[in-house]
Amino acid sequence: MPRPKKARLMDASSEAAVVLPPRRSRRIAGRPDATFDDLGVDVIAIIYGFLGPFDIMRSRLCKKLRKAATTTTVPPTDFTVNSVIKYNAMRAMATALPNLQQIEIGGLNRVASRNQGPVLVLDLNGGHKYSDGDDPYEQENENDTPHDIDILSGFRNLRLLSIYNAHLNGRYPLLFQFPLLQKLEISDCGNLKFDLEILAGLPVLEELYCNDIRSLTGNINSLRVLKDTLAKVTIRDCFEVQGNFMDLADFPRLNELNLLETDVIGDIRDVGERDFLALEVLTLPKGVYGGMGYKFQLISDVPGIISTLYPIYKQRPILLKDSLAELSRHSPDWYNGIIRHDTPPFGIEFVAAGSRVGYQWKTLYLFSACEVIWLDPEPDRESIDYEKYTEELQAIERYFYHGFQQPPTEEEYHHFWAERRG
Repeated sequence: MPRPKKARLMDASSEAAVVLPPRRSRRIAGRPDATFDDLGVDVIAIIYGFLGPFDIMRSRLCKKLRKAATTTTVPPTDFTVNSVIKYNAMRAMATALPNLQQIEIGGLNRVASRNQGPVLVLDLNGGHKYSDGDDPYEQENENDTPHDIDILSGFRNLRLLSIYNAHLNGRYPLLFQFPLLQKLEISDCGNLKFDLEILAGLPVLEELYCNDIRSLTGNINSLRVLKDTLAKVTIRDCFEVQGNFMDLADFPRLNELNLLETDVIGDIRDVGERDFLALEVLTLPKGVYGGMGYKFQLISDVPGIISTLYPIYKQRPILLKDSLAELSRHSPDWYNGIIRHDTPPFGIEFVAAGSRVGYQWKTLYLFSACEVIWLDPEPDRESIDYEKYTEELQAIERYFYHGFQQPPTEEEYHHFWAERRG
């Protein structure tokens, strides 16, 4: 059977011209050939959901677009308030884009440098600050122009709030009243005052990062109101925070915990088989037995400490992976080194090559190491673990203090360096 011929387009004057049916137009709101005026506010809000906040702000040219913007859920986008210009933009967005999901609050005294193009640099003349909160510290910048931080409360749907070096002074309860907030980051805000109890105002918080906040107080037990949501907790260089790290042991989603340089206490030996089940990263302070910077009094104490912690490391190495115990400076075994910004090898930590575990003495800052004291035998050359063992061993066996498996005596130490400098 012959195949039918395809219709061909010909000159319109030709008798054989094929007239094609008119192309159907796209429909908007169920109507053909609809115009912008036929777009509903809800449709425009969906379109806006694919744009960033500044693109939306620039496009609000009529009443309908402005109304659509107020209902738009703005996708998470970097928006940093680090100048008065950005602050004024945030003020406008508080009413124009109340469903903004991400904001970073920084200091206001930044200007564009003429010499560095778009790079932002500190304005040494200052002149701007956020308004003081409740119970502020006395400060010398009383003549700076205050700017109201309360406008943040207009963004009720925030998912991510970051506050970095913002020079906040006092207590600001409004910062902790976002019912949908999932991630809170606060760093380098020494005069910001708050207690961990106030985090109860963030009922779905998943990630908490607090770094270098000298006025942060409270007990980590207060985090129990967020037991079912918290997955990552970093409270670091916050010296007034107290409690026992075991109060978080039954948090089902907690996979990262860093409490370095806090006043938290505890004992790693208390961790049971059903504790910290989701944990992948753990860094504990020196007040915890087995924590980073835990102090021991004598070099001769170390074999006993290692024998206690070794079974824990073998069973759950994550609990001691970021752990470096160190000799107390009040120990009779302590002496000063001759290397600037470092010590003799007075710290100990576990090391592993493949399945083989040992421990090593290291300096406290540059981590120059003595030779490993192995606690496990070398794996069999025919085992599947041996190749991994030999690869990882090469990285470990970069010894500085060759011939020493524990710290040299003060005399040996000076003799070692005299020979090295030859």
